[in-house]
Amino acid sequence: MGLGSAVGEVSPGEAWRVLCDDDAARLIDVRTRAEWGFVGVPDLRETGQGPLFIEWASYPDMSVNVRFAEEVEKALNGEKPSTLLFLCRSGARSLKAAEAVSAHYARTGMAVTCLNVAEGFEGDVDASGHRGSHNGWKARGLAWRQS
Repeated sequence: MGLGSAVGEVSPGEAWRVLCDDDAARLIDVRTRAEWGFVGVPDLRETGQGPLFIEWASYPDMSVNVRFAEEVEKALNGEKPSTLLFLCRSGARSLKAAEAVSAHYARTGMAVTCLNVAEGFEGDVDASGHRGSHNGWKARGLAWRQS
C-alpha cells in the first residue's frame, strides 16, 4: 500500500487480526448514528482500543460528509496510524470512505495503509432478505456490543 496507492480490502477476521497485532492500527466505523445505536458496534476492548465513529453519510438523506477525511485526521488527535481500517454495514460506504482518506493522506505526503473491511458489520442479505447472519463482522463471531 502506502503513499498514493489504491485502497486494499480485508475480511472481518483479517481486520481483527490487524487490530490485535498492530497497536498503530485504527478501526473507523463510518456508519450512521442510527446504525451505531440500533444495530451495535464493534467491541475492541480486547485490542486495548476503541473504534472511531465518524459518519461517512448522514441519515436520513445520506448526504456525504464532505469533511470526512479532515474529521478522521482530527479524531486521530496527532496519532500516526500505520493502518486505517474502514467499516460500514456491507462494505460499500466504507470503501468510498477509505478512498477519500487515502487520497487525503496522499495529498499531505503521509503514508497510511487504508483497508476496507469487506462484508461490513452486518454483511450481505441472506435468502430471507435479512442481514447479520450470512457474513460480516457480527456473523463471523467477532466481538460486538449494543451501544
